[in-house]
Amino acid sequence: MVRVGIVGATGAVGTEILRVLEARNFPLAELHLYASERSVGKQLSFRGSHIPIEPLTEHSFENLDIALFSAGSDITKKWRSAAEKGGCIMIDNSSAFRMETGVPLVIPEINGEDLRGHHGVIAVPNCSTIIMLMAVAPLRTFGKIKRIVVSTYQAVSGAGALAIRELENETYNYLANKGLCVSSQENTDSVFPHPIAFNLFCHNTAINEAGYNGEEWKMIQETKKILHDEDIQVAATCVRVPIFRVHSESVNIEFDGSISGWSRPSVEDIRAALSAFDGVDVVDDRIRNHFPMPNEATGRYDVLVGHIRHDVSNPNAIDLFACGDQLLKGAALDAVQIAECLIQRGIL
Repeated sequence: MVRVGIVGATGAVGTEILRVLEARNFPLAELHLYASERSVGKQLSFRGSHIPIEPLTEHSFENLDIALFSAGSDITKKWRSAAEKGGCIMIDNSSAFRMETGVPLVIPEINGEDLRGHHGVIAVPNCSTIIMLMAVAPLRTFGKIKRIVVSTYQAVSGAGALAIRELENETYNYLANKGLCVSSQENTDSVFPHPIAFNLFCHNTAINEAGYNGEEWKMIQETKKILHDEDIQVAATCVRVPIFRVHSESVNIEFDGSISGWSRPSVEDIRAALSAFDGVDVVDDRIRNHFPMPNEATGRYDVLVGHIRHDVSNPNAIDLFACGDQLLKGAALDAVQIAECLIQRGIL
């Protein structure tokens, strides 16, 4: 039985963590909820009870075994030393420590063994990286993967509750004005730099010197760390789309065909490998033109994978399409699974 705290319990990911803990019957001895000062005193429902939001202090971690953080990089950085002093393991959903040497970056189905090397801090990968690698990792059984080319179609809920309301308001304004787009930029508190209703644009993160936005760069760097492969090549294009929930990804996977005796797997073998992998559900019905869709992936733990085909332009590559709930497997579920792995492997 484990003493758990959720930091950022009232946020989009924090509330999903609470639901996942309840749905998976997580072995809790105690559960403590923390959020910003304005939320202190409010209560959240859990297992038929109402749990109050507490103020987070340096002494809070002394009473916890695990702290699930979903409050952003600044908060995580601020409380890291206190968690370490309190002997509490930090499982963090932010990007604060993902690429730090010595901090495991974990998708339990793929590299859960990396948890054995933790030093008190464990990072949950970027949501887009998780969804992509859940579709890619099962295919390593067919040979070394040389290159991944991915394009993402990312829902607004990845930017939080305010982003969802922004899409709702802009959609209403667009329809009320009969097609005249009324930009949320008129509101100085808008989340996005461009109108999102009936529009799409490059992911709203800073562009680096190489010309990649932050989301694209995370996918490139995190893939290498999770797969323990510095040679794997990743080209990513990340786009924000007017979907409320669930990220979708078009993925091209190229194998190293130079290996003697290697041959490209059949579509049937690819389907079988994906179907056998925990956390993946194959949706690949060519006759009905039924492939992964955001509305069918919403609220699902599994990543949906389909539209599987050989790349006719490259004898060593295949194409597929994936949809995953970024608030669940892309964040909350992955964090809870990490905590479960710590318990199951006896490395808490």
